Amino acid sequence: MDATREDIEFLIRSNHRVGVLEALADDPCTRNDLRSATGASSPTLGRILAGFQDRHWIERNGNVYRLTELGTFVATRFEAFRDEMSYQRRLREIWPWLPHETDGFSIELFTDVVISQPGPGYPYQPLERLTECLTATESMTGFGMALLKSGNLEPFFDHVRNGLECEYIYPPAVFEELLSWDEETVLEMATRDNYTVLVHDGLPLDDRCGVCLFDDRVSICCYDPETGALQSLVDTGSDEMRAWATSHYERFRDEARPLEDAIDRF
Repeated sequence: MDATREDIEFLIRSNHRVGVLEALADDPCTRNDLRSATGASSPTLGRILAGFQDRHWIERNGNVYRLTELGTFVATRFEAFRDEMSYQRRLREIWPWLPHETDGFSIELFTDVVISQPGPGYPYQPLERLTECLTATESMTGFGMALLKSGNLEPFFDHVRNGLECEYIYPPAVFEELLSWDEETVLEMATRDNYTVLVHDGLPLDDRCGVCLFDDRVSICCYDPETGALQSLVDTGSDEMRAWATSHYERFRDEARPLEDAIDRF
């Protein structure tokens, strides 16, 4: 067996080994500390510590064990890898509907990701999450598909009335659907100085994704283009995601038309 693979399997085959590594990454520990932290029996713990010492991951001073520099390297890289695998596991179910074909988009843009999906018997989680993001922000920009249910449109327009600074780039079909919800309210709000409506005829993936930039979060609304079914709302506080979304938003804004130049088609 390859030596690198052997080290990886040595660590991940045992929850107790992972637990010992994590405990020692926090602070030096005695055997009693490690038994309490991991629930490992004394014989099991003895084998783990011996294995770690053989690999020069730990050193002992009296009855206290601590990570060596090599052990700290292993612990840090393992934690990072586990976090990254956790992200991909949470994202892989909705990956087909994310804008991964768009320039610059990658899984590495995500941090502290929140994934809200319709569940059996309760399809409203994405709507509620979007409303949380909407009501917690003082400014908003965005482009593409949008969640067009009264459960989030009503608080959105209430927030516009109360001063939310918003500029949104709509595909024509999405704006038409918005008008069908409440044409009087939509057109009235579009006359306000703090709500700018732009129209773009060629947004990429406009039947699949909508992107919103809030004060502290960036959200991506995901639809199945074949069925029109909402798949999820994904949001993150990542600076990298904000930079990606902002660059595309600015480009689309330069290409878009003001609503008054497109109103005849609606």
